[in-house]
Amino acid sequence: MLIEKVLYTAKVHTAGGRDGGCAKSEDGNLDLDFALPGSKKVGVNPEQLLAAGWSACFLGALAIAAAKQNVSLPPSRSVDAEIDLGTAGEEFLLAARLSVSLPGIDRKLGERLIEAAHQTCPYSKAVRGNIEVSLSLA
Repeated sequence: MLIEKVLYTAKVHTAGGRDGGCAKSEDGNLDLDFALPGSKKVGVNPEQLLAAGWSACFLGALAIAAAKQNVSLPPSRSVDAEIDLGTAGEEFLLAARLSVSLPGIDRKLGERLIEAAHQTCPYSKAVRGNIEVSLSLA
């Protein structure tokens, strides 16, 4: 499926890669250094950025799903995202787990909302069929 109308374009310049590199957005709101996972260097890694971006987007998709079903989401809703970087043979792979907290929402309704959000979220669509994804209601 192709985009018919672009709503926003993120523009980021990255240099140096995941081991000591940096990234800065065109508007200056993002300005960070990269460090390898487990290193003593100060910085983030791409897996953390994927976890943050995907979980934020997923919360937006949950709001859309809830609105379509006339459900009010709790203000304390949250997503704990875990992104695994691993290998299979010589190939590098990712896997993801999203644990969604919807305090006060009936379990079956919560699970339906999570599944609907997973069908709507652009990050979920981007990885669908490409990485292992586990969704759960906390």
